[in-house]
Amino acid sequence: MASCSECSFCIMVTSLFMCISFASAQPARAFFVFGDSLVDSGNNDFLATTARADAPPYGIDFPTHRPTGRFSNGLNIPDIISEQLGLEPTLPYLNPLLIGEKLLVGANFASAGIGILNDTGFQFLHIIHIYKQLKLFQHYQQRLSAHIGAEGARKHVNQALVLITLGGNDFVNNYYLVPYSARSRQFSLPDYVNYIISEYRLILKRLYDLGGRRVLVTGTGPMGCVPAELALRSGNGECDLELQRAASLFNPQLVEMVRGLNQEIGAHVFIAVNAYEMHMDFVNNPRAFGFVTSKIACCGQGPYNGVGLCTAISNLCPNRDLYAFWDPFHPSEKANRIIVQQMMTGSVQYMHPMNLSTIMAIDSRV
Repeated sequence: MASCSECSFCIMVTSLFMCISFASAQPARAFFVFGDSLVDSGNNDFLATTARADAPPYGIDFPTHRPTGRFSNGLNIPDIISEQLGLEPTLPYLNPLLIGEKLLVGANFASAGIGILNDTGFQFLHIIHIYKQLKLFQHYQQRLSAHIGAEGARKHVNQALVLITLGGNDFVNNYYLVPYSARSRQFSLPDYVNYIISEYRLILKRLYDLGGRRVLVTGTGPMGCVPAELALRSGNGECDLELQRAASLFNPQLVEMVRGLNQEIGAHVFIAVNAYEMHMDFVNNPRAFGFVTSKIACCGQGPYNGVGLCTAISNLCPNRDLYAFWDPFHPSEKANRIIVQQMMTGSVQYMHPMNLSTIMAIDSRV
């Protein structure tokens, strides 16, 4: 017959193995992505739209070397965040493979061409505007509830990381799309910025109502410096001042709006990501980051390879790592990696009120 001390030891060992088994059975943190082409991982491939990246040379440096619907030569920002956090990459929500256990990974709802406003991107026809993305998020939660139960689904969503990237298209594909656009006749630039910030706030509040508790909120990049705008607006290779002015008005107001929302909620739910400064580091000093240029796109045609789309007959650089921009609008995978590194470890200049590494450390103690 076993002694009491042996019994105690057996109970301790059994409890330990139960704890280890239980911990290993817990699903990894989910990741949800909302927004535009900077973060779309292929939803638009399933839609009747002209805003798509489903043909070579897109995906030339992806592990499969095939186009995936990402507006990149390889990985995009959500992919690299998942990689940095040791998470499985999220599938596009419209991908039929997003079933069963894959639901626990999260989902990417982003759709190229969309903006904060529903009239942004109208020219791209069938895209998933932001409130439709949020409706799909509700649908996702219903599917997750059926898989793991309502309470399990609620906790899984509350504990998830969320990324939302909006704003650039509201300028380049709306306010400045054509001279004397409807929105530019309706609003002065400062009033337009106030309006879309107020609309972005409503979107973020809705995301919070749907369970988002750790949300990375990106502002616009340096819109006047992308090769497409240099080709359209710049005679000397300098960034377009009007679009840069728009970014300089929008981004500080976004930080203030996020700060106010967090105060209203009483927690650091929303994290403002200063995409403008992250981009300007390598736009202003490309060689410091290993780029030969931040003005010319790797793939494209015309001045700065900034005219039209990136296609199989476009100019294509042999080494994508030497170019800050992959196509007329989107950073290369290497530039995306620089951006994500700042998200992970950047100071409050880049990530307000804290960076992603700090978030992960705090949340691991809860």
